[in-house]
Amino acid sequence: MIGKLTGRLEYRSSDHVLIDVRGVGYIVYCSDRTMATLPGTGEAVALYTDMVVREDLMQLYGFPSLMEKEWHRLLTSVQGVGAKVSLAILGALGPEGVSRAIALGDWATVKAAKGVGPKTAQRIVLDLKDKAPGVMAMGGTIADAMDGPGLDVVEPAEPVETGKTPRKAPPKAPSGAAAASAGALSALGNLGYGPSDAAAAVAEAAATYPDANEAELIRAALRLLAPKG
Repeated sequence: MIGKLTGRLEYRSSDHVLIDVRGVGYIVYCSDRTMATLPGTGEAVALYTDMVVREDLMQLYGFPSLMEKEWHRLLTSVQGVGAKVSLAILGALGPEGVSRAIALGDWATVKAAKGVGPKTAQRIVLDLKDKAPGVMAMGGTIADAMDGPGLDVVEPAEPVETGKTPRKAPPKAPSGAAAASAGALSALGNLGYGPSDAAAAVAEAAATYPDANEAELIRAALRLLAPKG
């Protein structure tokens, strides 16, 4: 299983890229949102990957974060949701948007993705609502993930130019919104709130205050969780 690729972007199409890793080209399919964030041709690129192997098919799908990769894995576990539909949902909503919609039971937002009907959207929310807290709590960097089990990392050879010291790219941290949500979710869990209630409150708070930091999200979520009346 190939869990991550680091190499040079050699070619890009509308829905996939070709990444050269030590002279071997890997075709990686990505969502529209991910494609828009990738560097230009000839530049260095790193993606987490999920590989689908069937009798007549072998394809790689690429993701810029572990959160997005995990949502892809969970989405494709739902009956009737294949890789194409999963990428459409992630492309339309992004991983944070998927977390919010599923934590809040908002199947109408999921349905807005291309190729997703109402029954499929309802099934996604129903099947995955209990999984949302765990995905929202993910906040590790690429460096952290490489130290853990289960990832086969394919990386390019070191540069051979004489007299030059290779520069290592800094690890990619999660986005501010993802990190704030993960921290708020952890704090609410430490305060004794259940995972589903905490996830729904953090998701609603993040939707209302998209620029909020961790402390602001915690305060907003606590207001939502406070007894009414």
